Amino acid sequence: MTGSAVRVGRELLLRLADAGADVAVHHRDESTAAEATATAADARDRGAETAVVAGDVTNPEAVDAFVSDCETELGGVDVLVNAVGPLPGGRWDEIGYDAWRETIAGCLYGTYLCSERVLPGMRDREWGRIVNFGVADARDDRRVPENFPYFAAKRAVLSFTRTLAYDTQDDGITVNAVSPFAVENTVVEGVDYPRGRPASFDDVAAPVLFFCSSAADYLSGQNVAVDGGRLQEA
Repeated sequence: MTGSAVRVGRELLLRLADAGADVAVHHRDESTAAEATATAADARDRGAETAVVAGDVTNPEAVDAFVSDCETELGGVDVLVNAVGPLPGGRWDEIGYDAWRETIAGCLYGTYLCSERVLPGMRDREWGRIVNFGVADARDDRRVPENFPYFAAKRAVLSFTRTLAYDTQDDGITVNAVSPFAVENTVVEGVDYPRGRPASFDDVAAPVLFFCSSAADYLSGQNVAVDGGRLQEA
């Protein structure tokens, strides 16, 4: 994850803990283990049962292993939030193949692999919530020469969200997306923020918590742009 995505993921996880959920904190490797352990401790202080699981979301064997660890420690996965999002910097033709591959894999393949792994259990229990993270400006046909592979991958995630919603409509599962523009720990140069500020962590968490609730039982395949009503020039 980027630093921004890590912080958003942490704050969202803590709000899920506040709402009464038991939570699994995922991190990739030993370089992020300490932060994941600290987040789990904070969630535990809020009354949640917690687990810390590790692995590369772009590796099918790793995904199977860390979801199995989560199921062993906490039981079946009822809610999956796919928030991984590597964000390279630079124009599309300056980034390089390795960054393209890492970005597409992290954003899109990670979302696919984690969703595929938890779906059988959700179908068996006839209940589940999957929330994918997009990005606001990936909704429409926009000119995005900077960070293009990220926007391309996130647009594919939104398409996958609709497809998965269709495929699970008879299974008691909903699949939705939340797409922020800029969050409070993000700096976007040269932008006039709608409403005079970027989104807060609470702004981003609110639709995620709603999609996970019983109030959203009939909503699937939807995408909420957390962008303050911003319109980007085409």
